[in-house]
Amino acid sequence: MFRKICDHFEEITGALILAVMVSVTFVNVVTRYVIIYPLAWTEEITVSMFVWIVLLGTSVAFRKNAHLAMTFIYDFMPLYLKKISLLIANSMCVVFFALLIWLGSVQVWDEIELGVTSEALAIPTAVYSAGIPVFSVLIIVRILQSCRDIVRGGSY
Repeated sequence: MFRKICDHFEEITGALILAVMVSVTFVNVVTRYVIIYPLAWTEEITVSMFVWIVLLGTSVAFRKNAHLAMTFIYDFMPLYLKKISLLIANSMCVVFFALLIWLGSVQVWDEIELGVTSEALAIPTAVYSAGIPVFSVLIIVRILQSCRDIVRGGSY
């Protein structure tokens, strides 16, 4: 059971976040037409959670090896060049998301030190920003798992 949850963590979390986003947006639409004044806090939550869902979707794409790729040249390469290309591409992705972890962490710490809060709900913005480095760690784990599976399976 634990293994199943770990393997589908992104889908479970994404479904929960999407359910919250849909509910909050529905409330916003209803209040906009019934009360005529939209609720400002709904947009704040929806936009922040949208960033989280994008990162979770990126993690799923790497886990399933379903991310966008230009394979026209890759398909004609000999096996040893495919291996090298795979390692270079995955290394570049890991470096990118490691930078995102670092820069996201700097942003979170700055927001904590400055005491920045959101305008509508007065929640510390570090809560929203924390998803960037946390989910970037998950993406790196999924990149490495995918690379391992490809190398073990020999399915270049």
